[in-house]
Amino acid sequence: MDFTESASFLLARVATAHKNLLEKAMGDVGLHGGQVFVLLALWEQDGQRQIDLAEALNIAPPTVNKTLAGLVESGFVTRARYDDDARSTRIFLTDAGRAIKDDVEQKWLEMEEHISLDLTETERLILPQLLVKLLGNYLNR
Repeated sequence: MDFTESASFLLARVATAHKNLLEKAMGDVGLHGGQVFVLLALWEQDGQRQIDLAEALNIAPPTVNKTLAGLVESGFVTRARYDDDARSTRIFLTDAGRAIKDDVEQKWLEMEEHISLDLTETERLILPQLLVKLLGNYLNR
C-alpha cells in the first residue's frame, strides 16, 4: 500500500495546509488560529464558562486557558467570577471582541473561496457533509 495515497495521509496534509492558511488569515486581523474558535463560540453565546468552552471546542482546559490569556491580553475578552460560584470563570466579549467579528467573517469567506477553487458545485455541497461525518468519527471515539 502506498501510504501517500491513503485518506489518512491526505487528510493529514490537508489539515496541515489548512491550519497554515487559517494562521495566516487570522494573523491578518491580529489573532492566532486557535483564538478564532473561542471567539466564534462567544459570538454565538457570550458569557460562557471557561470549562464549557473547553468542552464545546473539544480542547483541554489548560489550552483554553492559554488561548484566553492571549485574547484577554489583546483586549478581545474579559474574565469574570460570580459570587454564587467562585470556582467558575465566565468569559465575555469586549467591544473590540465584538468589533473584530466582521473582519474574521471576511477572512473566513476568503478561506472558503481558496479551499473550494477547483471544486465543482456538487463537490462544494458534499464536502461539508463529508467533513461532518469524519469529525463525528473522531469525536465519538
